[in-house]
Amino acid sequence: MDRFFSLQLSEKQKAKRKKQKAKRKVGESYGYASSFVGRFSSKLPWKETLSFRRLYQEYCEARNKVSQEIMGLLGISLGLDQAYFKDFFEQNDSILRLNHYPPCQKPELTLGTGPHTDPTSLTILHQDQVGGLQVFADEKWHSVAHIPGAFVVNIGDTFMALTNGIYKSCLHRAVVNTETVRKSLAFFLCPKLERPVTPAAGLVTAENPRKYPDFTWAALLKFTQNHYRADMKTLVAFSKWVQEQESNNKLIP
Repeated sequence: MDRFFSLQLSEKQKAKRKKQKAKRKVGESYGYASSFVGRFSSKLPWKETLSFRRLYQEYCEARNKVSQEIMGLLGISLGLDQAYFKDFFEQNDSILRLNHYPPCQKPELTLGTGPHTDPTSLTILHQDQVGGLQVFADEKWHSVAHIPGAFVVNIGDTFMALTNGIYKSCLHRAVVNTETVRKSLAFFLCPKLERPVTPAAGLVTAENPRKYPDFTWAALLKFTQNHYRADMKTLVAFSKWVQEQESNNKLIP
């Protein structure tokens, strides 16, 4: 990670992956992307990312094992069988993303990453000692301090939909500074691309009626890559978009 991000921008854009350029194209979730070029050329975000499915395979497999154990515990907390979510995510299309936040001369005018909830299911974050992650709770932003040997874990929108809104996705952001590079490694647990995302029957009740339409991770991923940049209302906007698509399809003879 250090070696890659220390390269000149022109060199990073030439990086190869399976005989293809690593620079990410619009609509793709893998490869190299930065705020300095492409669709994120506005004030946000002040960062670079590198994402691959098979990068650091052993590390990804270890993260996946941890995420499966967490899913077992979350299932128990909801009164479901321990294997319910573990089985759901046994086969998955998860992502490892390397984030690099360069120093910024005017950090008060930008953010490393703007306020958003992750559209994925579960995030396991390894952040360095620099700090910069903030979560929103009790109507204010709280800094999440670096703890050596510890991961930061948060819920994403897809898992919120799987639990019919019982578990809430975490609103967070990343701030930058004038002096020090900040780095983090984020593992995003995602379902198989075409697997239907629908809550367990026991999580839909008269007191907690159905909140979100069925969808696939592929559809939500496409939505956030092509139509809507993830923020704090991604799932609401996506649900409306899905319903509009279904309505339009019904009108086609």
